[in-house]
Amino acid sequence: MPYSEYRPDLMGSATLEPSGQFEAGSWQSFTLVYTAGEFGIDDTGSLKIAFRFATDFGPVQFDDPKAPGYTTVEASNGAVLDCRWEFKRNIRPWSRSLYIGIVKHFLAPGDTITVKFGDRSQGSPGVRLQTYCEKIFEFKVFADPIATYDYVTLPVSPSIDIVPGPPVGWHAILPTLVKTGEPFRLSIKANDAWGNPSDQVDRHLKLEASAPVEGLPETVRFEKGAFACIVEGLSLVNEGDVTIRVLDEKGEELAVSNPLRASGSPELLHFWGDLHGQSNETLGTNTAEEYFLFGRDRAFLDVCAHQGNDFQMTQDFWKDLNALTANLDEPGRYVCFPGYEWSANTSIGGDRNVFYREEGRPMYRSSHAQIPDLSDADTDAHDAHELFEKLKGEDCVMYAHCGGRYADITFAHDGRLETAIEVHSAWGTFPWLLADAFEKNYRVGIVCNSDGHKGRVGASYPGAGFFGALGGLTCFLSSGLDRDAIMETQRRRRHYGTTGNRMYLDVKVSAESGFDVFPRDPNLFDVESEKSQTLLMGDIARAADDTVSLDIEVNGSAPIEKIEVFDGPDLLDCYRPHDVAGDSRRVRLLYEGAEYRGRARTTVWDGSLSLSGNAAVGAAMFNNWNIDRGVTLESPEKVTWKAVTTGNFGGIDLLLKDATAGKLAIETKHVSPTIDVKDIGAEPVRFEAGGLARVIELQRLPESMDKTDVRHSVTAKVKREGDTRLYVSVTQEDGHRAWSSPVYLFRG
Repeated sequence: MPYSEYRPDLMGSATLEPSGQFEAGSWQSFTLVYTAGEFGIDDTGSLKIAFRFATDFGPVQFDDPKAPGYTTVEASNGAVLDCRWEFKRNIRPWSRSLYIGIVKHFLAPGDTITVKFGDRSQGSPGVRLQTYCEKIFEFKVFADPIATYDYVTLPVSPSIDIVPGPPVGWHAILPTLVKTGEPFRLSIKANDAWGNPSDQVDRHLKLEASAPVEGLPETVRFEKGAFACIVEGLSLVNEGDVTIRVLDEKGEELAVSNPLRASGSPELLHFWGDLHGQSNETLGTNTAEEYFLFGRDRAFLDVCAHQGNDFQMTQDFWKDLNALTANLDEPGRYVCFPGYEWSANTSIGGDRNVFYREEGRPMYRSSHAQIPDLSDADTDAHDAHELFEKLKGEDCVMYAHCGGRYADITFAHDGRLETAIEVHSAWGTFPWLLADAFEKNYRVGIVCNSDGHKGRVGASYPGAGFFGALGGLTCFLSSGLDRDAIMETQRRRRHYGTTGNRMYLDVKVSAESGFDVFPRDPNLFDVESEKSQTLLMGDIARAADDTVSLDIEVNGSAPIEKIEVFDGPDLLDCYRPHDVAGDSRRVRLLYEGAEYRGRARTTVWDGSLSLSGNAAVGAAMFNNWNIDRGVTLESPEKVTWKAVTTGNFGGIDLLLKDATAGKLAIETKHVSPTIDVKDIGAEPVRFEAGGLARVIELQRLPESMDKTDVRHSVTAKVKREGDTRLYVSVTQEDGHRAWSSPVYLFRG
């Protein structure tokens, strides 16, 4: 770590009360006592009590003794203290910190500073713990006794164990596409209020399938102490779709699984992955081993990878990570790739993900910014052009993504290596990154991952912090579940991404004269084509016909609100499978977008809605992942809400007393439109709100939607010059989205 290592044994000590296990997201009060060491602390010296970057612990405040987070700090000798809660004023990963400066006096050896986090003595509810689990949650203490601002870490910092709360939301996970007769499993878990799998379940569950499932028991036992209940050895004899309902002892429904399709001769199978996140060895939470095991055993992933920031990854950790992926990779069950995040500044390329086919390969870092050992600094790739050059010949693939910093693919891109663009993660949704690729005529696929820092790869909830979205998932269309097959799937861009749900999506392109299909981009590789009548998502092909047919099938985890078909940036078709009657009383208010591309992209949508000449009889929020935020029906004439977006979208469904009467007025910081209710129809009315693709939309929806399995076909023209780039975006009623990788067609 890049802190001073001078005599930590002389820097003092710290204790914390109470200690032990505490529920994630609960309100608590802690007393931390720092005792000065042999140096004491000089006038203008200081302490920092720091917490990891990703934490949503707190925040801490010193002004309102009745409000959350109220904290008091007192020196035993009466020294004047300057206290500040700082978001990013400490060296990563300990970014959040309580700064305690000693002014107008000093501490002698043995003097103490007592910090009461969440001091309840005057009515504060306490301080809220972070909303996700961590075995060793440290109150990391740094001391600057000589007043040099050169901090030394105490030899031992106090810690607690943050554990899940009681179950609130149930989930049942099935595969998406399997071959008839082949075994599969049903995985059941119950999350607490903040999305942590709970181990506090102790009950019998009933199982009901929508079609016959071989080996499915009528009941199962979810045992206390377990984080999941898994039913192995299931199979389907007949082709078709199936869902499984999970019921309690009384027959009340707890969860319905995602849809599973069985086919007698599937061309490719579907496997779900989250390839982008990190652990506490860099900027995340819990160990890398716990990260991979969570993905396998609690998020039920098929494919996983670890992406630590390269400028924090020592050679020792890189070796450990390679050993871990080699040990956990299990063909047919769980594919693990070794990899890292190349984390350069945006101006020289920005964030890229590197995934190797095998262990033992080199890590070409963007820098050694937080690695004191510079013995291998000559291997660094300081900009993206240099990175692509160094990776030539390596058996690897790359993604471009937007995290804190974003990838500038207009600065550098190599289609031989960089096969995909990440359009969604816990950081938000980034269609503009795909637009950059289209503008530059790149041929890339679409993926979604979590980029999670909270130790929950594959099920990454944003919690109460600045992350604004649920982490995404990628569905790989592959011949099998092993590294070779998944790498080939990535190189052929045969995958689609979602905002975290598991829908079945099939996109095929056909033409009367068929196609010449290239297994690699013929602009970049010397490859022969193969004849085919049908193309799959991600394919690159030469077309002879002027038009092609695009056939889409989606079976959602919720009713389908719309299917949009694009040619690159251009919308070709928008299909809404539900008819909207003019007397429907349901109005959807949607807010979407970001401030700009960079780190502070979060848009706050806190606002209100007023009705005149009408009344609301119900208001429900969708795509809200933070239980601190939400919607309130203040009165029949007024609705208020708290919400954020980071490029993604959310909204509120209103149920009105009268379908067409009166006016509706919206008040937000960014745009405040007024509209006659009768003018709200099935097509959204759009109000631009500045920023980056920031808008409010109003539209009328059916009061009830039930179509989850939808088919749609579109005829598209093939351009005479350049690429025709056909892809699909699917939006569900609950706000989840999916994007298929484009099919790239050309004529020459």
